[in-house]
Amino acid sequence: MRFVDEAEIRVEAGSGGSGIATFRREKYIPMGGPDGGDGGDGGSVYLVATENVNTLADFRYHSLHKAQRGQNGMGRNCTGRKGDDLYISIPPGTTVYESNTDEKIGDLINPGDTLLVAKGGFHGLGNTRFKSSVNRTPQQFSKGKPGELRTLKLELMVIADVGLLGMPNAGKSSLIRSVSSAKPKVADYPFTTLHPNLGVVRVDALRSFVIADIPGVIEGAAEGAGLGLQFLKHLSRTGLLLHIVDVQPYETQDTPVEAAQKIIHEIQKWSDDLAGKPRWLVLNKVDRLLQEETEAHCIAIVKELDWDGPVFKISALKKQGTKDLMYAIMDYLDQQRQDDSEQE
Repeated sequence: MRFVDEAEIRVEAGSGGSGIATFRREKYIPMGGPDGGDGGDGGSVYLVATENVNTLADFRYHSLHKAQRGQNGMGRNCTGRKGDDLYISIPPGTTVYESNTDEKIGDLINPGDTLLVAKGGFHGLGNTRFKSSVNRTPQQFSKGKPGELRTLKLELMVIADVGLLGMPNAGKSSLIRSVSSAKPKVADYPFTTLHPNLGVVRVDALRSFVIADIPGVIEGAAEGAGLGLQFLKHLSRTGLLLHIVDVQPYETQDTPVEAAQKIIHEIQKWSDDLAGKPRWLVLNKVDRLLQEETEAHCIAIVKELDWDGPVFKISALKKQGTKDLMYAIMDYLDQQRQDDSEQE
């Protein structure tokens, strides 16, 4: 389930309809007086978090969204029809910013959350409104006000239970393919993953969790290099991070320990909160090692990293050890949810 993490759109509320200056003209009723009606208000633009929408990709091809204009007033004191409001469906977990100032407008987390982002223009007044004891035949009327026009930046906050961290080609996409129905692109070159991917892992009929794969992180990412940390902000709501390490990388000169240390260093520079999240070490591609060498090789990596948390040895490509890992994650998340429920 591929998604675009950010999108920019322009929203334009409808202008208010103008009032009108008319006079009552009926047979046998001389000097009927003014009867110009008011215009209708312009339609407003709302963003609505919708459960069955999970991507911002459509906004790349449809960036302008306009609400309906209010109808002009009519004779016989008939008011123009109000313009229809425009409701734009977005994924739950989207944060909305004013594009020009980066001011946060709102955060739509739960399905059904609604946010007004552009207010429709106020209607114009017909000449009936200007009638008075000293002005029995007013000629004046007012035009409707223009609707708000804004450029918005939408930022999708991935609501995932588990996030995958790792260097390019560490095997994150292969893991998410092997344990879920998500089908991210997998190939033997850096930056195969250009967009985040979500997958639903169902361990049994009643239990499941969401896992998020992001582009690989490289050294210097905190200063803007590469693609990975551009998306780390989307993992801020995950409950658990899996640090995927290639136990025998062919594509780089870094050892597994050096690659893992670079990731740790980059996330510490990026965010203390993210660095402090629960993180498990997942040693991937153990199928590349001889069976008699696997245990000693993995123990050496863990020892050199001075890692004291959970460690799993897997081969995502061969689905070796992935089932045990997924059940361990599910048990951990269930326990966390139970603890949170008891605290409430």
